[in-house]
Amino acid sequence: MALAFDAAPTPTVAIVDSDDRIPVRRIFCIGRNYAAHAREMGKDPDRDPPFFFLKPADAVVEDGATIPYPPQTENFHYEAELVAVIGTGGVNIPEERALDHVWGYAVGNDLTRRDLQLKAREQGRPWDLGKGFDRSAPVAAVHPVSKVGHPSKGSIKLTVNGEVKQDADLSELIWSIPEIISILSQSMELRPGDLIMTGTPAGVGPLVEGDVCVVEVEGLGTCTTTIGPRA
Repeated sequence: MALAFDAAPTPTVAIVDSDDRIPVRRIFCIGRNYAAHAREMGKDPDRDPPFFFLKPADAVVEDGATIPYPPQTENFHYEAELVAVIGTGGVNIPEERALDHVWGYAVGNDLTRRDLQLKAREQGRPWDLGKGFDRSAPVAAVHPVSKVGHPSKGSIKLTVNGEVKQDADLSELIWSIPEIISILSQSMELRPGDLIMTGTPAGVGPLVEGDVCVVEVEGLGTCTTTIGPRA
């Protein structure tokens, strides 16, 4: 059997202090996982069952990249995120064993075409065009668990042109990383190279051409993205 056309290259993310890279399989994102952010989006922050959406693997963007302001939006938002990287797959993973499946952690930014997302939400339609567009997932180099452990508290902060826009603590997650992994694995098999964006704090807001957006997670460094001219 021959392929009708060349296969696309496998998207990858960097590893801190290594020439090796992690192949990206899927990008899972959990919605409204900080109480204050749930409230600013007009939703109740109680622990209702969590919900998820996905971004395509090739939405990944390197730390330090300049990306174009995306098309079909006038309300392009940042969302600071802690990213967990799955290194050992599984199904029906018990919560108490979930962290055994994590290879490492990174700093990420769940870029969002907010106007498209909200319109889809109002119409009861999927969020794909608001969340899963090209270059919507900046992710910095991954820190192995062997070096940083499993962060469950510490500052998560985002600045735009040096001005603080989001400032919270990882301890404020509604659903913890072990809970997220366990719940996801009950729905579908997790495999190595799956990235899980664990939610964003309050303070989301717009980006414009020329902005420099920096996400920082305590102990994991930063992820910097510059917004270029409109695509």
